[in-house]
Amino acid sequence: MSAGETTVPGNGVPGVPGNGTTSVPGNGTKAVPGNGTPDVPGITPVFVRLKLSLLRNGLRQSSGRRTAFILSGVLALLFAALQLVGLIVLRGNEHATTVVVLLTALLGLGWAVMPLFFPSGDETLDPTRLVMLPLRPRPLVRALLTASLVGIGPLFTFCLALGSVISVAHGAAAAVVGVVAVALTLLLCVALARAVAAANIRLLSSRKGRDLAVLSGLVIAVGVQVVNFGAQRLSNAGGLAKLDPVADVLSWVPPASAIGAVDAVSEGAYGRGAAQLLLAAAALAALLWSWERSLVKLMTSPDGSTLQAAEPARKESSRGFGGRHLPGGRTGTVIERSLRYVWRDPKTKAAWVTSLVIGLIVPVFNALQGTGTIYFACFAAGMLGIQMYNQFGQDTSAFWMVAMTISTPRDAYEELRARALALLVITLPYSVLVTVLTAALVGDWQALPEALGLSFGLLGAMLATGAVASVRFPYSIPQGSTHKNVAPGQAGLAWISILGGMIAAALLCAPLITLTIWLHVADADGWLWLVLPLGTAYGALITWAGVRWSAPQAAERLPEILSAVSKG
Repeated sequence: MSAGETTVPGNGVPGVPGNGTTSVPGNGTKAVPGNGTPDVPGITPVFVRLKLSLLRNGLRQSSGRRTAFILSGVLALLFAALQLVGLIVLRGNEHATTVVVLLTALLGLGWAVMPLFFPSGDETLDPTRLVMLPLRPRPLVRALLTASLVGIGPLFTFCLALGSVISVAHGAAAAVVGVVAVALTLLLCVALARAVAAANIRLLSSRKGRDLAVLSGLVIAVGVQVVNFGAQRLSNAGGLAKLDPVADVLSWVPPASAIGAVDAVSEGAYGRGAAQLLLAAAALAALLWSWERSLVKLMTSPDGSTLQAAEPARKESSRGFGGRHLPGGRTGTVIERSLRYVWRDPKTKAAWVTSLVIGLIVPVFNALQGTGTIYFACFAAGMLGIQMYNQFGQDTSAFWMVAMTISTPRDAYEELRARALALLVITLPYSVLVTVLTAALVGDWQALPEALGLSFGLLGAMLATGAVASVRFPYSIPQGSTHKNVAPGQAGLAWISILGGMIAAALLCAPLITLTIWLHVADADGWLWLVLPLGTAYGALITWAGVRWSAPQAAERLPEILSAVSKG
């Protein structure tokens, strides 16, 4: 080695610590040890520039994406500004501490679940893309944390944390603590999202992770309903004073503890404020440590690409989903296939979960608000009955394999009957559960038999009209798009299938509804229990009639059905 060179241990990469030796030109001869060397010089600025480049290149892909990003950014910043002004105006209010503590806790929860439901929202959330680079976990954590502060989300969080501190900070000491609290809150939220993403990256990059992304809209919708219900209950129960005990507890939970520390110092409780601030700092340190451990595991442990695709100990039973208890022949095979679609196909699963959740929310929330009756439980049967519509379209292009097994009306009948039975495996016990729960909440046990009879009759009508609609008005469900459930040009078919089928189902239920109303008007309450066996028998009969009537048409229209469901 000649003068003017610097020896840096590395793997053939200048300036990168490792197990090899690389000569790097310099102004002197200096040995730089590999172990103990901090990291690659300038790694944090490199990652910040990388984040900015990803944002810039993403906006260059299309004008639509650029417009959506700008519009969402403007709306987010506008909302953040309004929140900041609102929190500043809240300064001096007796419930200001309750509001800001709850808001900060909710903000932390949002950062925790964001990577689970939007794994593709930030390309830098996936640390597995960096495993081939000669980077140490600790410097990588520092660089990624700094790069994570670039974006609309961190700016939005900063505005809310700043407004929260301003609303509760009184005095110079509280202002000083507030500066630390804002920084801790922002870093805690960002580190929480990163730690959760790193710990669950194998899940988020798998099929189950994509399932979570599909279900994210449902979770948000349900969350909005829960928040709306809670706000109504608070309005009727005396306002924010009811939440003071909750805020007292959450003020010791990071990141809300950082804001609680500011309020404590404002009140002169310096010991409590110091404890809450130290708790937030300890939580940040724990998150960074957990994040670093996850990175070490990701960079050193094998994944599915280095392991055998199938291990003997993990082989599934050839008859899953209770296959050993299903009927033999075509019926059992179709039932098991339908249940596997519900469990494995993201869009089918999302449709089922939506129906299950909404079917429960409507009767239960109305009962809790004092405006519901037991008859709202029929909503669950109606929501689940919708799953019978467009049965062949749910198979998408794979329907051609099913079509090859249908050559006679008898084959079509067995196919439709088995699909209806697969739905009943879930819908029957669920309808009973929702009806019993609603009866308990409204305290109307006497009406339970008639409500169950009406639910079973409605479910049978939905299955019958669903079989007809699946044959007469099939449409394709695109698999490439997460948010599109109808292929272009087939929206009219979808509306006719679902809306027309629901109207027909309501008309088919008219005799059962008329009987129930007549028994009430005639003061024949002692005979209302007959609605349960009559509704059960009527639902079974009308389901059989719908399937039987649709089977010959399905066998005859098989090429048209195959063409319609394969367009997506």
